[in-house]
This record gives sequence, structure tokens and C-alpha cells, in this order.
Amino acid sequence: MAKLHGKRYRALRESVEDGLKYGIDEACGLVEKTGTAKFDESVDVAVRLGVNPRQADQMVRGTVSLPHGSGKTVRVVVFADGEAARAAEEAGADFVGSDDLVAKIQNENWTDFDKAIATRNMMAKVGRLGRVLGPRNLMPNPKTGTVVGPEQIAEVIREVKGGRLDFKVEKAGILHVSIGKKSMGSEKIRDNLLAFMRTVLRLKPSSAKGTYVKSVALSTTMGVGIRLDPNEVSRLAQESR
Repeated sequence: MAKLHGKRYRALRESVEDGLKYGIDEACGLVEKTGTAKFDESVDVAVRLGVNPRQADQMVRGTVSLPHGSGKTVRVVVFADGEAARAAEEAGADFVGSDDLVAKIQNENWTDFDKAIATRNMMAKVGRLGRVLGPRNLMPNPKTGTVVGPEQIAEVIREVKGGRLDFKVEKAGILHVSIGKKSMGSEKIRDNLLAFMRTVLRLKPSSAKGTYVKSVALSTTMGVGIRLDPNEVSRLAQESR
């Protein structure tokens, strides 16, 4: 028997017109209003792209620094030693270590953090943690800017804790990420959405044919999906550079 939605959800569903593609301002206002749970809901965006991620030259993957942050507290682990370790501590890393940190994760299966950053000289040791960190998407990776030189460590930590977003297209060609919190308000949600979409457009694979951004939808954690006009979103993202 199909599970019925509660009164709260049904009321929210009635406030969003089925099949309508909303303008970005109206959609961001609606997503703020429909986040009626008793906690500060995340605001998520789902973007369906006209790519085939099974083809290596059509993989869309990148990072973006959201102008208003993610609204989340990000716990950062840093694998570093010497001066780089001291710089990491001063920059606000939650956990910093080298052999001791590798051993803790390896022996205790410890993953009580959100992001991991490593200096290049540590990757020979960190590489042994692939079985633990890999499945949880916590492995430092040069492609996402989390394997860096010692001179970059402080800047990267500040960016990550300030709301830098890593994203990667799923097998079905969909990007699904959190771009903020409901409490940020519609204007900041709008700014974060456009910053994210601007980066997605910049990463369009040259081999991708036809329509690149096929659909865009916003929702809160417990809210309903709100479809946006993908053409308007793409145009405004390009104009906001």
C-alpha cells in the first residue's frame, strides 16, 4: 500500500504548481516559505545535465566557493607535518596529524569529519586509507583541490570551512548538492545558486551535444521540489560573472 504524505507536506504541495517552471526569484522565495520543518532545513539543488558520465570526456566535476557559505559547520582533517601542520592549526583545522592521524583512521575506522585535506608529501601514507575514506568520499584528491602544497594549506582550509562545495555528476547525469540553509533567506540562496550554476556552465564538456542544462529544481530537506526555468537560470548565471 502506498504511503500517504502528511498534512504538512500536502499543504506545501498545493503551494507549488505542478508542471510550472518558476523564475529564479519566485522559486527562491518559495523554497524559503516551504521550509516549514522545526529545524533549519538545507536548501538543495538538483540539475539534470545533457551528458553521459560513463564517457570519461563527459564527466562534470568541480569545486565552487559559495559567496554566502553553505550554512554548515564543516569539520576538517588535515594530513600534514612541520610548518604545514602549524599553519593548518592556525587556519582553524579541527584535526591535524601525520602518522598518528593515519594510524587512528586505519586502526579505529575513525571518520568523524566532513572533509580531508593533505599536503602532497603526505599522500604516500594517506593512500593506505583508500578503503576507509574512499567509499565515504573523504579521500583527499588533487582534482577537488584537497591535495596541495604546504604554502596553500591555510587558504584551502579557510575556503573549505567557509563553504567551498565539491560536486560530481551522478551516473544518471544529475548534480545534486546543498547550496545553503533556509535561514539564509531568498537573496543569499539566489546568489549561491547562481555561483554554483556559473561553475557548472564553465565546466561544460566540449563533447556534450544538444541541451546541456536540461532541468533545475530547488527543495528543502523536508520540502517539495520547485522546478525552475533552466534557460533563465543559465542566462542569469552567465550575466552574473
